[in-house]
Amino acid sequence: MDEQHGRDLDDRADELRRLLAELPRAVVAFSGGVDSSLLAAAAVEALGDRALAVTGVSPSLAPSEREEARRVAAAIGIAHREIETHEIDRPGYVENSPERCFECKDELYSLLDALAREDLGDAVVLDGANADDSGDFRPGRRAARAHGVRSPLAEAGFTKADVRALAKRLGVPTWDKPAMACLASRIPYGSEVTPEKLSQIATAELALRKLGLRELRVRHHDRVARVELGPEELASALAEPLRSQIVAAVKSAGFAYVAVDLEGFRSGSLNEVLPLTIAASAETP
Repeated sequence: MDEQHGRDLDDRADELRRLLAELPRAVVAFSGGVDSSLLAAAAVEALGDRALAVTGVSPSLAPSEREEARRVAAAIGIAHREIETHEIDRPGYVENSPERCFECKDELYSLLDALAREDLGDAVVLDGANADDSGDFRPGRRAARAHGVRSPLAEAGFTKADVRALAKRLGVPTWDKPAMACLASRIPYGSEVTPEKLSQIATAELALRKLGLRELRVRHHDRVARVELGPEELASALAEPLRSQIVAAVKSAGFAYVAVDLEGFRSGSLNEVLPLTIAASAETP
């Protein structure tokens, strides 16, 4: 990190502390990823026991991610609570339209709103969105705005690179964790979201991580699993013995066929077909 960037990061860190210190109490929407982990660490530093991290638990959260959220919260030293969310009961979520993410976040923020008002009285709900999250297609950001959720990292000007740099400096254990997303984001728009599909995805991705792979997604195309891997891992995945191990790992989750995507890992890759999905919906009588 060069000297100028270091000063800029210090300025952003000071602004983040100032924003958090002004709050009476905070409820942090907490996944255990690097963004929400940094926010939780900064919140507990600024507010002490007036900060609470809350993780939404449902079939769309991999069991391994739930366990990691618990470990990270304990390492940070923030009070942590889990709440059950029921987005799977919402038709708009199950139908898996391009608005699915709005349904999921609306469910979560409705519950966090109620917790902030009824249990804590004067708490403000926070999420870990950063300045880079204004791009791509993100209906979940609309849900956040509708519920008055604040995004201190974005407000303080943090980019994703800034988040990782400050998280590393503060010793946040997930500072270099690859980006994660709801398991439903692995299912193409228009294909129904079911607990069985979500479980298949979670099982396959955990099996691949046990092979030492880190940056990955398993996209669910019915009987076919389309595996996306980071650029450093893609070449080795096509050579033995890893190729056979990947096939066996993914098939053990219930898929009949395994395809490795030669374009590699792309966050939000299913959004690449959004124009086609929207056009097809418009043509449907």
